[in-house]
Amino acid sequence: MLVKDSYRDREWLENLLGDIWYKHFIDVPQQNDVRIVYGRKAKRQLGSIKLDPKDRITSIITINPIFQDLEVPEFVVRATIVHEMTHYAHGFNSPLEQKQQHPHSGGVIRQEFAERGLEQLFIDQREWLRHNWIGVLQRYFDIKSTRYVVRRSSNIRVPRPFWQWPD
Repeated sequence: MLVKDSYRDREWLENLLGDIWYKHFIDVPQQNDVRIVYGRKAKRQLGSIKLDPKDRITSIITINPIFQDLEVPEFVVRATIVHEMTHYAHGFNSPLEQKQQHPHSGGVIRQEFAERGLEQLFIDQREWLRHNWIGVLQRYFDIKSTRYVVRRSSNIRVPRPFWQWPD
């Protein structure tokens, strides 16, 4: 059910990545090839960055293809790319020096958004996801209720998505 007539193709993603890098990450050296692609649709994962398993030199940013749906605002896609670029800048799945042991330790993602003048983008994405994401997911997955994270047993803790974290 992904949108076939969307202008949000791979070229659009590449241009968005280039724009974000030029405007907000100009201080981050690109020491390897960085590609951006659509992956498979997911309920909780908006994006990821990994090293290419074939050459281990190229960093690949993978974006949820549900973002091709024009109902998802561009700022949500932009914030997801900024999030993944933050991981790259901090040395996760990139040749850059790793700045901390864990990629999300101590609220480092929000701090990076703020340092780059993008904290409002972080807040806007979080709020949009909090109020709208489940409605989008209901169109792509067989979801009957607004609780799409199912606990299989009472002793298994399922982490909440970042946009549901307390402020």
